[in-house]
Amino acid sequence: MKKRAVTLLTLFAVSINLMACGGKDAQESSADTSTEQVIAETTEQAETESEEEVLPEGKYRSELTNELIDDSLKDQRPIAVMVDNESIALPHYGLSHADVVYEMMNSTMNGRITRFMALFKDYESVDQIGSIRSVRPTNIILAAEWNAIICHDGGPFYIDEYLAEPCSDHFSGTFSRVNNGKSREYTEYIVSGDMDKNFSNSDVSKEYTSYYEGEHYQFANEDKPVDLSDAADAITAETVDLPFPHNGSYLEYDADDQLYYYSEYGKAHVDPGNDNAQLCFKNLLIQSAGFTQYDEHGYMIFDVITSGGGYYVTNGEAIPVTWKKTSMTSPTRYYDADGNEIKLNTGKTYIALVPVDDWKSLVIE
Repeated sequence: MKKRAVTLLTLFAVSINLMACGGKDAQESSADTSTEQVIAETTEQAETESEEEVLPEGKYRSELTNELIDDSLKDQRPIAVMVDNESIALPHYGLSHADVVYEMMNSTMNGRITRFMALFKDYESVDQIGSIRSVRPTNIILAAEWNAIICHDGGPFYIDEYLAEPCSDHFSGTFSRVNNGKSREYTEYIVSGDMDKNFSNSDVSKEYTSYYEGEHYQFANEDKPVDLSDAADAITAETVDLPFPHNGSYLEYDADDQLYYYSEYGKAHVDPGNDNAQLCFKNLLIQSAGFTQYDEHGYMIFDVITSGGGYYVTNGEAIPVTWKKTSMTSPTRYYDADGNEIKLNTGKTYIALVPVDDWKSLVIE
């Protein structure tokens, strides 16, 4: 307030001096101009100040979800956890707490089975995450755009060159074994204390590094959420049925809470670590992506450092988008039909990479 008062007084003094140097017409003209300028600047400043959100003490808006979280987490890197998606690996623990969940083909074999990569900002608040499985080159590239630390258990030799990149940090096979009655490959989980142990035994930074390119998504104000129904190319999106033949992923919109609920293998995906809450999301990003198969075993890599098409889905509507990623560390950006970068609604986001040769089998209705 004091600064504004000084500015107003200064402008008023300037207008008085101008009046003293000219005739009556000049005086009136100068006075009118100065007054209009003061009013315009004061109005603009007031509007700017009114748009600035006053956050609760000790809180900030997460760069992953735009939700209010503890300020102590602001510089903490997220982790990107590789989660097995074979039916025998169910139920998954901790996924309902993830901020962003990727699902994509993990192999061209076995009905093009998918695997999850789940990003957690406040991972210490989750008691159990997993089960943990191996990583693929695509996941390493995508984790890099979040400056996320990859948590996995090995992988094919095709990952080596990507993990060797200075922007890549990871922990492999260093988590806890939980006796769940299954074979050993389905028993590895991140539990309380595991991440601290990994950081203590390595030189991996817990905080963002120089390879972090900044906030990833643009978010709409919570008071003015994105309404895609206003777009000329919007379509109804109450169900999103993905062309993932092995597990049959689909999401259904609940108009009451305006969230999309995830199911696979013909049933709701629930989290026993969170009172059997069903996995759900506010935003869905569906990307069409080409891929290259490495060998006869089905190992492959998606073409993600390029551009392509897709859909953005929220609040029961969907619009076509284009996407673009220019380097390993650069965030994937999504654009509407007019070339404007889209804004997401506050909440969790699901991202599906759909093979380009299966794109026509995607159903949004």
